[in-house]
Amino acid sequence: MLPLMLAIFVTIIDQWTKSLVRQHLDLFENVVVIHGFFDLRYIQNTGAAWGLFQGGHFWLAGLSLVVLAVMSIWYRYFFRDCTLDRIAFGLLAGGITGNFIDRVRLQYVVDFLDFYWRGRHFPAFNVADSAICIGVGLLLVAQVMIMRSQHQVKDT
Repeated sequence: MLPLMLAIFVTIIDQWTKSLVRQHLDLFENVVVIHGFFDLRYIQNTGAAWGLFQGGHFWLAGLSLVVLAVMSIWYRYFFRDCTLDRIAFGLLAGGITGNFIDRVRLQYVVDFLDFYWRGRHFPAFNVADSAICIGVGLLLVAQVMIMRSQHQVKDT
């Protein structure tokens, strides 16, 4: 139940924040939040992460569905029955769903979180992207924890 509730929560927050951006900012409009570090900037991304595969929103939407289906159908092969993995799954599912909704409904993904520092600029992203990255990070942490515990068992 936790993964489903988290996925729904992430999807709602993602779509709500994107709606606010589309309502209150013009395309490419910039609002400085922390000078020299963080802005809100409305971007329409027709590609994937970092603007890769521009114009590929239809096949990226299809890929999103395939990944979500594979994760759901083979859940037990990818995720353990522990809180960390359930949270990771919920974040991944919610993030994938949020960006999928944009791709189908708008033919682009709304990006708006824009970080930069000392001449270096990170590509704009959104709540769904953040959830996906955190979900992947949690899965990596979980795998490291498993490997450490298996290594400790072998040492005893």
